[in-house]
Order: sequence, then structure tokens, then C-alpha cells
Amino acid sequence: MLTVSRPAVDSASTARQAPRRSWLRVPEARWAAVAVGLFAIGGILQMAGGPAALWWAAYLACYLAGGWEPALAGLQALRDKTLDVDLLMVLAALLAASIGQVFDGALLIVIFATSGALEAIATRRTRESVTALLDLAPEKASRIEDDGAETAVEAMELRVGDVIRIRPGERIGADGTVIGGSSDVDQSTITGESLPAVKQPGAEVYAGTMNGAGTLLVRVGRRAEESVVARIVRMVEEASQTKAKTQLFIENIEQKYSLVMVATTLVLFFLPLAMGAPLEPTLLRAITFMIVASPCAVVLATMPPLLSAIANAGRHGVLVKSAVVMEQVGLGDTVAFDKTGTLTRGTPEVTSVDLLPGSRFTRDEVLRLAGAAELPSQHPLGVAIVAAARREHRLPSPGDFISKPGRGIEAVVEGLRVQVVSPRDSSVPTVGSDRLSRLVATREAEGTSVVLVVVDSRPEALVSLADRIRPNAERAVRELTELTGHPPVLLSGDNTAAARRLAGRVGIGDVRAELLPQHKVDAVRRLESSGRRVVLIGDGVNDAPAMAAAHLGIAMGRQGSDLALETADAVIVHDDLTAVSRVIALSRRARRVVVANLILAATVILALVAWDLVGTLPLPIAVAGHEGSTVLVGLNGLRLLRSSAWEDVQPHSNRSSRTTTAASRAVSTFRSRRR
Repeated sequence: MLTVSRPAVDSASTARQAPRRSWLRVPEARWAAVAVGLFAIGGILQMAGGPAALWWAAYLACYLAGGWEPALAGLQALRDKTLDVDLLMVLAALLAASIGQVFDGALLIVIFATSGALEAIATRRTRESVTALLDLAPEKASRIEDDGAETAVEAMELRVGDVIRIRPGERIGADGTVIGGSSDVDQSTITGESLPAVKQPGAEVYAGTMNGAGTLLVRVGRRAEESVVARIVRMVEEASQTKAKTQLFIENIEQKYSLVMVATTLVLFFLPLAMGAPLEPTLLRAITFMIVASPCAVVLATMPPLLSAIANAGRHGVLVKSAVVMEQVGLGDTVAFDKTGTLTRGTPEVTSVDLLPGSRFTRDEVLRLAGAAELPSQHPLGVAIVAAARREHRLPSPGDFISKPGRGIEAVVEGLRVQVVSPRDSSVPTVGSDRLSRLVATREAEGTSVVLVVVDSRPEALVSLADRIRPNAERAVRELTELTGHPPVLLSGDNTAAARRLAGRVGIGDVRAELLPQHKVDAVRRLESSGRRVVLIGDGVNDAPAMAAAHLGIAMGRQGSDLALETADAVIVHDDLTAVSRVIALSRRARRVVVANLILAATVILALVAWDLVGTLPLPIAVAGHEGSTVLVGLNGLRLLRSSAWEDVQPHSNRSSRTTTAASRAVSTFRSRRR
């Protein structure tokens, strides 16, 4: 478990300043690279007709470089009375060399060492990403002493009851309660809220969140190691450690199969010898059995379909991190969505401009004035107003800009004093009137945030802004409900009213809102304890613990935080939510191909093994049968590389809606029913 301490923060800081570690810094990767190099040297010498001693030496050195670590791990497993596949792989390679097939054995070693290196690299990257989360919290804070003096101290040294000052643009150094000042605080890293929260005396703030334009005095409520961001780190670590390691189907029978194969090989060798059989034909029969009974075809029965499905999904914008993930994603039966940045775009946009009765300006003029006044602002609502205005106008430069945290801004634009403020700002004339209040209530009931544009102390218009729903969100929810048999769930840190409004628009009935990261983890675990396999889709740091706790986690690629991308099992590169149903369906098809391949591979193995045990199986036929079945299952799995495979696995409703028939009237009728 990761302990949040001063050394941990120093380590994270060092990692932040240094470039990302090279893959060659991973020991497994270094040994795999050496093994590949030696294998290449041996292959070149062999094909060039060089002395056999030289290429044999290169291959054997490859055995040593790529095989010593798995062999050691296998021997250690034997001490625990477990037959590890690492040891069997090395043993198979040595047996191949013992009958002159040193090239085949070296190839096995290279493939095995490379796969182990890739796993080690992925593990290290995830660990570094979790540790880097500590960088969210600043290393230093400004503590107010008893005599009123201000002292810069290490954030780790803050104690409960200390008072710290948070200046504009600074990250908050500790969890606590505001006792002075007001400001807008961006706490999306913790709660996932799309808009900054207004913080005034009595409000709670979190370490690692970003302060806006105001200055805050905060009384520390938790020690650094108990802050929300520190708990997120621990939850990701704990969930990753306690989450049962999923296995490919073949790995579930690996131990028993390996034990039976080894035991049978030994019996076929030693029993005839004990009965007086000659050594050479007995050894040949045992080696032949080892060849035909080896799980090469069984391994290929599993991996090519899953790897082909991974490649196909990658071409269509979904990065699946491993074959294990591709196998398991199809087992998911309940999809849980985050709200902000997942079902929505994560940034507000202007949705309407309502002129108030008696306004002296047109809609375009109001938007131009508000956009110009907001030019210096860094508030997300101000940035959205500027973006909307710039699409239609060239904006003049404002003067005398003033930011009023928690209230709004004002500036002089072309001689006019323009204010963009909260419609509840009591300093603005007519605010509180029935007509204005009704219009504000109507817009807010639609799920929008509303600001009032005031020109020379006279209210002129209301500008409504909202975090827009992704265009394909409703379709994605519908497809996933049909595909999994269970309606999706919304898990959001946003307020309940906003979460329910959005859920109603996309067709989600189960809404759980105002959730901190630990609450999302609890929600996922409750769903899984009821027998569900949850696929969690999110984008933020606050989603990472729940991703780690879920059956599988999927991150939004364009807006996803580094931690979410590292914790997730798959990434939707183009943020197309409809890809989730496709990758689930593709996984299910890949599993069906795996089962078909396993049946074929097992049938061939059983037939050849029976022949070897009952009669005399010629070695060339044994090799041809074994390798032939291996090629067949490999080719069958590669069918999932076709582009049509992605289309073929779309949910049934989508395939039907695109099906063309000779009766265009029937198609029209079908589509009208769909609508």
C-alpha cells in the first residue's frame, strides 16, 4: 500500500522534474532486449552457414538471458508446491535443444521474455502514475501564525487547526473550512463538477483543488495523509491489490493440464525403461508425446482472436490494454457512467441569450459586450462567453477590469460599464423582481447556469450556459441497455438536481449523485456484491478509484486525466460512447472464437496423443499435425482483424436499422417504429 509521507512527495516531485523513465530502465525489458539480440545473431549465423558451434552458442546465450528469471520464478513456485508455466516454458525449450531443435527453443524463450517485459513496463507506468497523483497537493503552504505573521511551511507539516492563506491561482494545501474571504474554486479533480464552486466562510475545501481569483483563509481540518487526494491514492492502490486477478480461459486449466502432461511424459520415458525397453526409441516416444501434447495450439487458440480483436478495436478508436481485458470486457453486464466529461463534454457553452424587457441592445450586441468584458477572465463561464462571442464578432479590448469572486466581473467596453454577474447579485437594480426571477428559474430548471449582463447599471439580458451532452450519449445508453440486459447507472459528484436532469435526457433511471471518490467506490462494490459485473466509464482523477474497484474501467481519451488513463483497462480515444457497446460485443465474439479454437486444438491433441500412446506415431506426422492445428486456429483467430468484424458485432438493433431490403416501405415502417 502506498504510504503518503514526506519521502513519497519528494519522490513524486523528482519524477515530475525528470523525463518519463525509459523502458530500458525496467530489468525485465533489458533482459528481453538482450535475448532478442542474441536470437537475431544466432539466426543470422545459422542462415549464413556459419559454424554450428557459433550459432549454437548464440542460441544458448539467448536461453540464459531470457530464461534465467522465469526459471528462477518457476523454481521458487515449486517450493510452494505449484507448477509454474514459466518453468515449463524453459523446460520445453531445453528439451527442444536436446533433440537438436535449438532454434525453436530460443524462439519460445524470446516470445516469453518479451511478453513478461511488456507486463512489467505496464505495471511500472501504473505505479508511477498513482504516485504522481500526490503532485496535485502543493508542497508548501502559507500558514498564519498566532501573531499574524505569515510563514511558508511544508504542507506535510500542517496540523489540524492551523490557518493557511490561499492566494489567487494557488492550489489549496490542505482539506479544511473557509473562515475568511470568498473565491471560486475548481474542484473538478475531486468531485468532477464541471463549474467552479463558490467558496465563502463555512464552505469546505479540498487539498489539490485550484483557487480562483479571490483570497481565502482556511482552517485545516485534516492532516495531509488523511486528505481526500491522499485517500484517492490509497483507494487506487488497495482496489488494485484486492481486485482478483482475472485469467484467460486457458489459464484456468493450466495447472492441471501441465501436471498431467509432465507426469505422462515421465511415465512414458521411465516406465518402459524399467521394463527393459531400449533407451533411444523410448526417449523418442516421450519427446514425441511432449511435442504433440504441448499447449502451443491451445495458446494460439486463445491469443490470436483476442489480439486481433484488440487490433480491430484500436483501428476504431478503442485502445484495449491487454488480452485479459479483451476477454473480460464482454462479461460486463452493467455499465456505470460518470457525468462531467463522460456523458457531457466537460466544458460549458452558451445555449441562449434572453433579452430583458426594454433592453437597449440586440442579442448580438449583448453577446459582444459580455464577451469583451470577460476577455481577461479565467472563469469557465467567462471563457465560454468569450468563445461564443468570438465566433460571431471581433471583440474590443476592455478596460478597468475587476473580478468579484463569487459574484462576477465588470469592465469598461467602448465607454460602457459592463457587468456579468450572478442574477441574484443584490447590488444590481431590479434583481429580485418577479419577472426576472421567473425567467431565471425557468432557465435553471432546464439544467443551465445563468448570468446577468448589466450595462451602465441597467440589466439587459440573461446568458444561459450548460455543459452540453455528447451527441451520441442517448444512443449509447440505449444500445448498452439492449446489449447487457441491464440499464446503465449514473455515478456523479455533481449536485443531485443537475445529475437527474442529465440522466433523464439520456435515458438513465438509476442516478447516484454528490459522490466523492470513496462514495463511487462504495457504489461500485454494492453493485458487484449483488452479482453485477460493472464496467465504469469515466475521465477524471476522482473516477480512478472506482475504475480500479470495478470489473473493468474505461477512460475517455481526449479529456481523461493521466491517472484515469493509466488506471483504466481500455481507453476510448475519440470519446465516442457508442464504441463501448461495440467493444463489448466484439469481446463476446472473440470469446466464441476462442471456444471454437480450443475445441479444434483439443481434438487434434487428443487424436495425436492417442496415436502415440496406442501405436507408433512418426515424428514428422506428429510435427505436421501439431503445427497444422496451430496454424488453423491462428488463422481462425485472425479473422477478427477484418474491418467488417467491427460492424458485424454492433448491437442487433443497429444492424437491423441498416439492413436494406427490396421493400423500401417495410424499411420505412421499421424505422418509424424505432422512432
